Amino acid sequence: MVLELTGFTHFGYFAIQSESVMNDLNKALGDIDSIRRQVAQSTEFRGYGPVTLAGTSALAVAAATAQAFWLPDAASHFAVYLSLWISTAALSAALIGTEMYARTRCIHSGMADEMIRMAVEQFLPAVGVGGLLTLVLTRFVPGALWMIPGMWQVIFSLGVFSSCRFLPRAVPMVGAWYLLTGLTLIALGDNRALSPWAMGIPYGVGQLMVAGILLFAAQEDEDES
Repeated sequence: MVLELTGFTHFGYFAIQSESVMNDLNKALGDIDSIRRQVAQSTEFRGYGPVTLAGTSALAVAAATAQAFWLPDAASHFAVYLSLWISTAALSAALIGTEMYARTRCIHSGMADEMIRMAVEQFLPAVGVGGLLTLVLTRFVPGALWMIPGMWQVIFSLGVFSSCRFLPRAVPMVGAWYLLTGLTLIALGDNRALSPWAMGIPYGVGQLMVAGILLFAAQEDEDES
């Protein structure tokens, strides 16, 4: 009987010690994750490639040119208009995302997952709000569809502003550009906002601005090193 109690006591002691070790391990892992996140938040993100961003600028101009030739009356064929620009946005996002994954793995190495997650978190709310707003307007307020291009640009500017804290200092100018162009389109107050160049110029110029800022920042880093 004494031996059984002794064995039970040893087992209980071992279980308590094991639980304590696991708690300490989980706490240590949590602390490491917290430190990695803090370091990532203070590190400039270099996952965006200037060439790819310039390519998305060209895509916006190409989409605007296609609309000008094949969809002169966007208000009467709004579903086609949406398909054109949503497809352009999806292709641009796929190109940026693919390069971002590869560049971040190469440049940020051990912090790659955290940096990618942070970059996605900055833009995801804007993408979600833009999608929901488009759905609501097309389904319930068809008379206000002309507002969609301007609203897209205003919401996109918020995504840019959210990302500024871990991108080069000049990036807020791009957010201000998209905000200005979006508000200008809304101020038009009619179907002129559905002109092909109402999307082509803002996104063509805006993405080219980002590409230039990133390229200049990369050259500055090379000069310093």
